[in-house]
This record gives sequence, structure tokens and C-alpha cells, in this order.
Amino acid sequence: MVQINNLQNNENMKKIAEIGCYEVYEHQKDLSVDPSSSAVAYFMQEMNFRKRQVLCKLNGNAVKVQAGAMQWTAGSVTMSSGIKGAKDFLGKAIKGIATGESTAKPIYQGNGYVMFEPTYKYIILEDVSTWGGGMVLDDGLFLACDSNIKEEIVARSNVSSALLGGEGLFNLSLSGEGIAVLESAVPREELIEIVLENDEVKIDGNMAIAWSKSLQFTVEKSGKSLLGSLASGEGVVNVFRGTGKILMAPVTYGTLMQQKNSTKEPAKTSSGGLIGSVINSVLDA
Repeated sequence: MVQINNLQNNENMKKIAEIGCYEVYEHQKDLSVDPSSSAVAYFMQEMNFRKRQVLCKLNGNAVKVQAGAMQWTAGSVTMSSGIKGAKDFLGKAIKGIATGESTAKPIYQGNGYVMFEPTYKYIILEDVSTWGGGMVLDDGLFLACDSNIKEEIVARSNVSSALLGGEGLFNLSLSGEGIAVLESAVPREELIEIVLENDEVKIDGNMAIAWSKSLQFTVEKSGKSLLGSLASGEGVVNVFRGTGKILMAPVTYGTLMQQKNSTKEPAKTSSGGLIGSVINSVLDA
């Protein structure tokens, strides 16, 4: 029998979400600081940059976890590599290189607890079955999932979307019944959920962090002609068509979004955007 104290009854550890066997805890304050880092810790806490951890309660079930994500286990919990031989290892290594995920995803099973390493990113718990035929994830989003969830690698539908879409050539797809644990740079409260029924969405930039596998993803000119696309300042856009849903971040980190949308200067077409639009037109021709 395992009894864990000063976790669920800790005032500084607030449970903010729970689905299935997963519980998400948020450190309300970073108490392990010294004088030199106390000011930074204070302002990080005020801006919601807080440590978050996932506690998985196993009751005979099993979960797949991103390699290196486990902090501790307690109880009768065993771990297997999830690799079934040299051929399986080679295949998963190739998938890992393609998607940026770990080659092996250890499987933890038994009766007890698995605690994940703390992270300053936001934890999102998604019921994979609500995504129809499956959900496609942006690179680096996967943290864990129920062991019965099927993993696949999906490729772009055309060359132009691979080169210009900003999403990479391959992505990890999850399908089946169960819960997926995602690690996002944007909190769930800020993510915009778009539900499509035989319709389309055009997004300027790689702000979609997850989308239904049933949707067709391409990259196209923002206007009917190359000249019109360049004149609009948008160049190319990511296009999702069909029936399904999309989780979209309201901002794109690491871009010049503020300068681009500033009213102080007129919009400019960069050389990169011009070249990208020309390449896209040639590939789609």
C-alpha cells in the first residue's frame, strides 16, 4: 500500500484538471527560490508562468509517455520500452526523426502512481474519440496517452504544404478511444476551437496546434492570383477543408506579428514571402 502526503492536501498544489486516470496539478508559487531569483519567480507567478505536473493513477491500466517525462513512480508499477525488436526500433526511430518525438515511448502499467516532470508549459487533456477518425498534432505537443491509442505518422497531401506550411513534412496522429495529454505553449482557455462541416478555414501561419485527421490540409495562395496574394501582404495561407475541428492558438510565438500588424507602418512583402509565393505557385501549377 502506498500513501502519498503533502501532494493532494498541499495548499500550494492546486488540481486544475482531471480526466480518466490523469490529474493536472499547478504549483501556485515557486517556493524553492533563493534571494537572487525571488523577483523573477514572483513576476513569473503573477503572469501565470507556473510549474505544472501530471499525476497518473494506474489501476491495472497502462499509459504511453514521452521519453524522459517520468519524475517518479510509486506502487506496483512496471515500465517497458514499448519496442518489440530491432525492426520496430528502426521504424520508431524514423518516425521520431520525422515528427520530433522520442524514438521510444515507455509504457507504464500496474497499480500505483506515475508523476511526470514539472513543466512551465500548459497541460491539455483531450478525449481522442471526440476527434472522429483521429487527431493530428503539431510537433512537440505529445506528452502521454492511454496505451490503447493508436499512433500513426501522416504526411502532407502535397509538396507545397510540406515546404511552405510551416507544419513540417510529417505529423503524429492519434486515434482510438482514450485520453491524450498534450503540452502546449498556449493555455486551453486561449485556444480557439473551430468546428467544420463540409467547409474550409484559411489560417495565416502555423497557429493550428491540432486538427482532425479527416481534414485535408494544403497550402495555397491567399488570393486568386499570385499578384493578388502578394498585394494583400499575406502570401500563402494554410487551408483546412472537410468535416472536423481545429484547435488554433490566437498568436504565433517567435514571429514579428506585432510589427506586421502595426498601424505605424504599411504592410510590406518580405523577400522570403515573395520567394515562397512564387515557389508555391510553381508547385501548384
